[in-house]
Amino acid sequence: MSLTLFLSLCLLAFSAVAVRLHGRDLNAQLSSSYDYVVCGCGVSGLVVANRLSEDPGVSVLCIEAGNADNYEEFIQVPQFVGSGILSQYDWRFATLPQIYLDGAQRLYPQGKGLGGGSLINAMCWNRGGADDYNAWEALGNPGWNWDSLLPYFIKSENYTPVFSEQIAQDLSINFNPAVHGSDGYVHVSYPKYFYSQSRNLFSGMEQLGVPIVFDPNDGTNAGASFIPTALDPDNQTRSDARRTYFDPFINRPNFHVVTGQQCTRAIFEGVVGNTAGSVPMTGGNPDGEGPGDTVAPSIGLFIGNSSAPPPTEGAANAGSRFMPRQAASGYRATGVEFAADAASPRQTVLASREVIFAAGALHSAQLLQLSGVGPPDLLARNNIPVAVSLPGVGNNLQDHYLVGTFYPYNNVTDSPAELSTNETYNAEARAQYYANKTGPWTAGSPNGVAFPSLPDTSNVTFDLLNSASIQPPEEYLVDGLDPSLVAGYAAQKSVLVELLNQRNIGAWEIINNNIGSLTVAVMHPFSRGTCSINSPNPFDPPVIDPRYGSNPTDLQILVEALLFNRRILATPPMVELQPAQFVPPVDADMDAIMQVIKNGIRTEFHPSGTCAMLPRELGGVVDPNLRVYGTQNLRVVDAGIMPLIPAAHLQAPVYAVAERVRPDTQPLEPTLTNSLGRRYHQSR
Repeated sequence: MSLTLFLSLCLLAFSAVAVRLHGRDLNAQLSSSYDYVVCGCGVSGLVVANRLSEDPGVSVLCIEAGNADNYEEFIQVPQFVGSGILSQYDWRFATLPQIYLDGAQRLYPQGKGLGGGSLINAMCWNRGGADDYNAWEALGNPGWNWDSLLPYFIKSENYTPVFSEQIAQDLSINFNPAVHGSDGYVHVSYPKYFYSQSRNLFSGMEQLGVPIVFDPNDGTNAGASFIPTALDPDNQTRSDARRTYFDPFINRPNFHVVTGQQCTRAIFEGVVGNTAGSVPMTGGNPDGEGPGDTVAPSIGLFIGNSSAPPPTEGAANAGSRFMPRQAASGYRATGVEFAADAASPRQTVLASREVIFAAGALHSAQLLQLSGVGPPDLLARNNIPVAVSLPGVGNNLQDHYLVGTFYPYNNVTDSPAELSTNETYNAEARAQYYANKTGPWTAGSPNGVAFPSLPDTSNVTFDLLNSASIQPPEEYLVDGLDPSLVAGYAAQKSVLVELLNQRNIGAWEIINNNIGSLTVAVMHPFSRGTCSINSPNPFDPPVIDPRYGSNPTDLQILVEALLFNRRILATPPMVELQPAQFVPPVDADMDAIMQVIKNGIRTEFHPSGTCAMLPRELGGVVDPNLRVYGTQNLRVVDAGIMPLIPAAHLQAPVYAVAERVRPDTQPLEPTLTNSLGRRYHQSR
């Protein structure tokens, strides 16, 4: 064994304090080489690492920047949903000033820990509409549609219907057993308590023509429904990725996890300034011993029948001083560099088969850029050698963004507000929860929601969408974008207009908290943002600019949403609650409503699209196998690959995408099962 390898192993062994869970120590000594190295142990990272390691003949390492939680009450108990924001399990990001709104920055919470966002999200479990995913295929991704993803939605979940048939009947909580799983790892169920205000809300919306959805997870989510949550039905605690895809498998000898270590870049073979240098290449067995192959066999993650396009010359174009050597089939990632913090020494672990970025839409884009994959001008400004010129990396950022409202109810018999204003009531609810796992403390997640369509709720649908359709594609994008990104956005915008004209597509979400807030959130945004490095230092946070409201279509949709809220509040079932319209005020005119929107917009915590699965000529970053263009064995598996954000809380879709990614010698056949997809391919 060489001295450099010995020192590397020593660093790995003492890089973190071991935490005893159920078997093997978390952060126990690592090998110098694995078959698969996964960056990010959130939802997608733990799913992929778990499924890959089902094969005892391969070794898998998952590297997580955050730590394992300590089963804190604010993580586990539904009553405390939202309390993880700004905790140690949050990256605590902030955006650039939002110049299309009020000029202020926005907080941008993202999960940081073993389990990622599933530790601190609102636990909501819905998939979106079927055409949300058929649109992915329409944009040039054969085999990515509702029918092809449904088996993986099913595979991820262990569904339990609502506990009371009477409640199910009263609240129209139905389910189609054909679209739900019973053997998956994530518990999906309902709380043991429901607030009566939701009945009024649903009755009011139904009177206005918004349907009650039979099963919000069968692909027809446009309407009102009680969505299930990621909740253990027995102990009424959060069912997160750590407790479902890692803890039960802690004794699996080929599945290693290290926490408190941040991936800083992928190492590419043959890129000047990017090689590891100090750590010799070794084989891919768990002990890091044996002969090292310069090019490992092509054993990868197969999703569709798609081959990578020929690589571009990257920095050799545009006069860059970096002149990388490149194999005909693209660069090969040989490992990953990581460190505990900026002051700690960088360590390298080798990957004989695949490197997988599963760090979330923000960090995966950042990691690609730090690895020399991204817009060449951005990389050149930061003195990073260009491996692959991909202008789409960090562009196409999409997010659901919301506006809070306040219509406090003055005639209710029970309210979540009492848990914070009435100490006796809260103490009784706490005792009830810990005694028998029932009562208000089980009902922290907002599950009575709606996804109204534009045609069902607005009389300006035609004018609004016609205005969007005739916009020049570059009009509201960042100046100076690569032509491929403009072309990609033009294709996206065309699909968005078609979707929003349909009665089966939710244009916005109404989030009901049973206190008097009917928060509204854009579900199919036209605005596009960016996420980029600000320096070559991987410990500097990425520069996040969602560019909320940059396309005025989104703001107009939010105006329609708030006007529809007024109509809901005026229905007899809602009048019974005696709501007071404070935000927006009952007499607010259009200018005042727009000001409420611009001041109030916040993230719904769903960044996506920054590593889009699109054809390369449309600004794509990954192909339908989720392989990064211009590379042999680097993949991205997280919300960043979504070419269009679906009308859903993103954890269920991310679980499904990750479940679909696994090694297989028989790639899935590309199928065009929807009209959107057929029209796209017939036009090319």
